[in-house]
Amino acid sequence: MDSDLSLEFLRVVEQAAIACAHTMGQGDRHHSDQVAVEAMRAVMDTVAIDGTIVIGEGERDEAPMLYIGEKVGMVHAKDVKGPMPVRFDEVDIAVDPLEGTNLCATGAANAIAVLAASNKGGLLHAPDLYMEKLVVGPSSKNAVSLDRPRHEKLISDIRATGARIRLIGDGDLSAGISAALVGTGVHAVMGTGGAPEGVLTAAAMRCLSGEIFARLVVSKPEHEARCRAMGITDFTRVYTSKDLAPGDEIIFAATGVTDGTLMRGVRFFGDGTRTSSVIMQNSPHRIRFIDSIHVSASKDVKIQF
Repeated sequence: MDSDLSLEFLRVVEQAAIACAHTMGQGDRHHSDQVAVEAMRAVMDTVAIDGTIVIGEGERDEAPMLYIGEKVGMVHAKDVKGPMPVRFDEVDIAVDPLEGTNLCATGAANAIAVLAASNKGGLLHAPDLYMEKLVVGPSSKNAVSLDRPRHEKLISDIRATGARIRLIGDGDLSAGISAALVGTGVHAVMGTGGAPEGVLTAAAMRCLSGEIFARLVVSKPEHEARCRAMGITDFTRVYTSKDLAPGDEIIFAATGVTDGTLMRGVRFFGDGTRTSSVIMQNSPHRIRFIDSIHVSASKDVKIQF
């Protein structure tokens, strides 16, 4: 990627988060996801890129928007106002417009809008399957592995060492990022979750110098067929962050929808909206936590802190 697109992708996740935050606590997870998808796609088409969705809303479900293989960006937009750039960066994009749809629908913590982008070929085309994951920070990435199989006594064995466990039902992406940041109180995350979220976590680990060890859960013939369709033939392979997100230029962007460990949720006030986001890059290596106030167009606006 020739240009710094980080602030452009910040706009994308901010608007997706704001859109679904309006539905927070209403109990309709499908509607929350739908408005996040629509907002993300609309803003994505204003970014000067030639983008391809490699992790999206549907490989299995054939989702109508942001599906795997969909072309996005200004070069593909139907209604573009103003002059077109001479050249567009080719970018592969992984998106989860609303990570934690149940969390948003119920008003629970750690719902986020998130995307990762890389130079072409820089993100694994992961099938929509479950994946075993182990995520750790920089200080532990060379001291653990996923070689030992999980077993029924895993939780009791971990507690027997004196370690404490926090069980999570949704939002494993936020938890994975927390494991790579000092001061969150999270030192490792393990369990089984979606493979697409594993690719997004890997992109974040590439920027945070953390590590993810992951293995696809392939237990049925149809799982094997789905993997082969994505070009995956080794069903027992243990992937690391560089396997899942091998790109030389990676951008990871996320905005909080509900309050969470890393970021506050969207806050509405009379004259605008306030968002909390994180933007990570591996080239240049840079992490930015951004607090934005989106002001309405009315006169005599009052900013709330």
